[in-house]
Amino acid sequence: MIHIDPELLKRVNTWLTPVFDEDTQNQIKESIALNPEGLKESFYKDLEFGTGGMRGVMGVGTNRINKYTLGRSTQGLSEYMLNYFPNETPKVAIAYDCRHNSKTLAKVVANVFSANGIEVFLFEDLRPTPELSFALKHLNCHCGIVLTASHNPPEYNGYKVYWQDGGQLVPPQDEEIVNKINDTPYANIKFEANEKLIHYIGKDVDNVFIDASVKNGSFNIPKETKDNLTIVFTSLHGTSITLVPETLKRAGYKNVHIVKEQEVPNGDFPTVASPNPEEPAALKMALELADKVNADIVIGTDPDCDRLGVAVRNLEGKLELLNGNQTMLMMTDFLLKKWKSENKLKGKEFIASTIVSTPMMSVLGKAYNVESKIVLTGFKWIAKLIKDFSNLDFIGGGEESFGFMVGDFVRDKDAVTSTLLACEIAALAKSNGSSFYNHLIKLYIEHGFYKEKLVSLTKKGIEGAQEIKQMMIDARENPLKIVNGSKVVKIEDYELSITKNMVTGEETSIDIPKSNVLIYYTEDGSQVALRPSGTEPKIKFYVSVNTTLKSVADFKTTEALLDAKAQAILKDMKLI
Repeated sequence: MIHIDPELLKRVNTWLTPVFDEDTQNQIKESIALNPEGLKESFYKDLEFGTGGMRGVMGVGTNRINKYTLGRSTQGLSEYMLNYFPNETPKVAIAYDCRHNSKTLAKVVANVFSANGIEVFLFEDLRPTPELSFALKHLNCHCGIVLTASHNPPEYNGYKVYWQDGGQLVPPQDEEIVNKINDTPYANIKFEANEKLIHYIGKDVDNVFIDASVKNGSFNIPKETKDNLTIVFTSLHGTSITLVPETLKRAGYKNVHIVKEQEVPNGDFPTVASPNPEEPAALKMALELADKVNADIVIGTDPDCDRLGVAVRNLEGKLELLNGNQTMLMMTDFLLKKWKSENKLKGKEFIASTIVSTPMMSVLGKAYNVESKIVLTGFKWIAKLIKDFSNLDFIGGGEESFGFMVGDFVRDKDAVTSTLLACEIAALAKSNGSSFYNHLIKLYIEHGFYKEKLVSLTKKGIEGAQEIKQMMIDARENPLKIVNGSKVVKIEDYELSITKNMVTGEETSIDIPKSNVLIYYTEDGSQVALRPSGTEPKIKFYVSVNTTLKSVADFKTTEALLDAKAQAILKDMKLI
């Protein structure tokens, strides 16, 4: 006899009513009979909005991505919009990526919006996420939706919500909308489309977006300089193939080699274990092609084209994948130099990064007398800064997870424009007898050598979520006093909004929104941050160490010392 928890059964039985279609009901009945544990995973909670919207495994149930969970979110959002914009006909833009069911689910979402009297601009086919942020503002929409699960495994999909400024939802509006969604019964979902309100968009918006990317990401580099740069690009079976090659072409880059085996969009991502440009294995084919054609730079983007991985030739001439912090530093410094050379730095500019990214961003800002604003993880917080500080000019900013934003014409991380910017940096460096990598080393010599290391522990399912929760509880109740022999001098607890000086015992408040993050600062200048992922079943540990670097000749030795120190910290914390 199969025992199912009564509370869980109550949730399941709701989905066995006529509100849900026959196929959904049959799948649930099959799970009751054959896979009760799987049923528990599918129904034990409602899918939640995290740092990157709502993301989860596709399938039936309240904890899954399907037409009903997305339909309910869209119905609640529709009712919120109609109330929020009472004297207007709200407009929404919708985009989707290469994942299984993305096109179908995007049409379901469009149908629900239109059924509620909301005008819809739906992309005719898959497009990069940053284009959705751009299109929303370009078309004067009130809201935007993109169906994507970023770099998650093939069984995942997701639902990101953007607001009028082109950025993702932030407090207090996100909570208001989530509450409205939670109060929406599945029976209230209006699935019958008003096709008259659904407009299909495509090349017309593409052209405007590409032109804007070229305007923001290129800097009048001579033609011969661009011709001398050899680029290898891979879309990793994702959406970037629709825009990046054309953007590079319009910017004047002709010597671009595309990894053909990964060119066609495919939700199975057949040539990689994970379509994540943070992982060197994902760029294996691109690196192999780069060695064949003697490329100067390799760039790979994730499925929805908001993150990019950059590999360049190191001091030995071998291709090396940079981490997100390194790419961010190079791009930010390049933009700051350009703004300074054009006399555009007037004391009303800022750059931005996140609390778990490299501390070197703040050091860089100080060097140019430009404010460096630090926010919670997720580009929605950087977009919020642009809205909150509209009297200031945003130069650029990023986070360690391989995302960067050039200016404010897109209000989310943008691998289209950032790919072009990376090529501009590489082309100019090469023309000056240097390289992208050499310029990075020069930054370390000038500002200090900061090195970061990330360890992610995957904890799947109900038990995994509980284990992650307990790890954070333990870290709060029994904080580290010494890390790798160095005293902890300060702890920042973003859930309690408190900074505690561990030497004096003094506590001060943190004036940014609450988040489940702890950061330890040690006497020797190292940092360790703990943070559960908002989009994956993981807990992440970020280590940052630093020292001085005297010369290029000392680089390898110093880097080895910093790597060893980071490893020692992780070992001391029993993470490796």
